[in-house]
Amino acid sequence: MDAQLRTDDARFDVERDCVLRNASRAARGYDAAAVLAREVARRMGERLDLVTLQPARILDIGCGTGADLRLLAERYPQAERIGCDFSLAMLREAGEELPWFKRLLPGGRAREAVRVCGEATRLPLAGGSISLAWSNLMLHWLVDPLPALSEIQRVLAVDGLLMFSTFGPDTLKELRRCFAQADSLPHVHRFIDMHDLGDALVKAGFAEPVMDMETLTLTYDGIDALLRDLRVSGAQCALAGRRRGLSGKNLWARVHAAYEMHRRDGRLPATFEVVYGHAWKPAPRSTADGRTIVQFDPKRRGRPA
Repeated sequence: MDAQLRTDDARFDVERDCVLRNASRAARGYDAAAVLAREVARRMGERLDLVTLQPARILDIGCGTGADLRLLAERYPQAERIGCDFSLAMLREAGEELPWFKRLLPGGRAREAVRVCGEATRLPLAGGSISLAWSNLMLHWLVDPLPALSEIQRVLAVDGLLMFSTFGPDTLKELRRCFAQADSLPHVHRFIDMHDLGDALVKAGFAEPVMDMETLTLTYDGIDALLRDLRVSGAQCALAGRRRGLSGKNLWARVHAAYEMHRRDGRLPATFEVVYGHAWKPAPRSTADGRTIVQFDPKRRGRPA
């Protein structure tokens, strides 16, 4: 695992089983709590306006309850859609793909999505079978995103597109600082820098990666409302070095007092740095046995390099 893709402090490693447990507990109420995820999905959808891809088969990795599958159904009604999530509880909460009246309209007859339970690092799909891979706010739940990016590259067809979002380093910076002032144990995840994700895409075999980021700020009446949102959406701390028992009253009092210093206009801010990226799977340069593939395009004959 490359040093730049994870911290050298093992306390900040994300525990997969804890992430799964938190997500599964949150499944029933997730849709009502996932306001930020829905807004990020909408903004990802706008970025699809910039590409001309008409995918035959779409894979949503970390699909949760399937809300993004419905968004993709409206954009690509003729495409086959597959939702993959490692939480069976989330998949069981998936609702209808499209309202019944939209399914009766011309162009609205989207196929029912297929849902599979699986890991992003071991996708249960054949290589080269996907035209568009979509992943909304999933990569930061992995200790290292590189194995998942390599696996996504494997299942994409040549000229297939990966479109994703994840959180960047400034996410929940206020909460992180407040806990750091009150306790030596980690309470808030560390998130990977946009440039390191771009390097990981290249290492995974993708071409022409495009990365950008924006900062979204949610505001709350108090810190308890923020922590409740994180809990209800399954986004609690899942770090290996987290506190395993109950936190004492003195710790919470110090955290509350520290966060109050951020209050502006009667509200407490929570910063989310959202990183967006997309990249294409290029044609292979060599065969499985190591022979080089030479691309020959007669239309380029006589043109300057």
